[in-house]
Amino acid sequence: MGTKILVVDDESSICEMLRVYLENEGYEIKTAADGAEGVSYFKMYEPDLVLLDIMLPKKDGWQVCREIREVSSKPVIMITAKGDVFDKVLGLELGADDFVVKPFDLKELSARIKAVLRRYSARDNQDDNEVIKFDNIEISQEKYELKLCGKSVDIPPKELQLLYFLASNYNRVFSRDQLLDKVWGFDYLGDSRTVDVHVKRLREKLDGVSDKWSLKTVWGVGYKFEVPQ
Repeated sequence: MGTKILVVDDESSICEMLRVYLENEGYEIKTAADGAEGVSYFKMYEPDLVLLDIMLPKKDGWQVCREIREVSSKPVIMITAKGDVFDKVLGLELGADDFVVKPFDLKELSARIKAVLRRYSARDNQDDNEVIKFDNIEISQEKYELKLCGKSVDIPPKELQLLYFLASNYNRVFSRDQLLDKVWGFDYLGDSRTVDVHVKRLREKLDGVSDKWSLKTVWGVGYKFEVPQ
C-alpha cells in the first residue's frame, strides 16, 4: 500500500489538481469537500497525512485540526488563501505540522509533504521512549499526554511537543531559533517570540509541581529543562 493522503478542500478544482498531481507522485488520494466529511473520512480512511484547507463549510479547518488531534498525531499541512501570521500561529498551536498559502507551487508542496512525512517517520521510530518521566511529571508525545502528579492535564500540541523536546534533552540549552527548527520543524514565518509565549504557558502549568526539575531561562541564549545533577 502506498502513502495515503486526505485532501480536505471545498474547491473541487483544487481537489482534482492535487489528486492528479499527487497520484502521479505515487500517493493514494482521497478528497473531502467539507470539514465534517473530512473528519469522517479521516477516521474511516486512516490517511498518513492530511492537506487541510481552513475556509471550509460545516466545520472550518481549525475545528477539523482540533478533532484530528484528539485522536491522532498524523501530520497535517494546512492550506489557505490567507497569509496572515495569526492564522499560521493558530494553526501551529493547534498541532498543524506545516502551513502553505494559496496559490502554491505544486513542486514546493510535494517537497513539504515529503519533509513532513520524514519528520513524522523519524519521530515515530523513536518509539516515544515510552514516556519521559521525572518527579511528578510524565510526558508522552505519541499519546499527546501530559501527567502532573499522576493526573492528566489539558495541553495544546505545540506546548507538549516543546516540553517533550526540552525534557528529552534535559540540561541542554536551546536558542529560540533552534527550538523553532526542532519543534516547529520548518522555516517559521512568524515571530520567534512565539517560543516565549509557549514557555510562559508551560510555566503556568508546571508551577509548584516539583523542586527536582525546572524550565529555565538562560539569559541571552534560550531555554532548557534543568535537572540538577
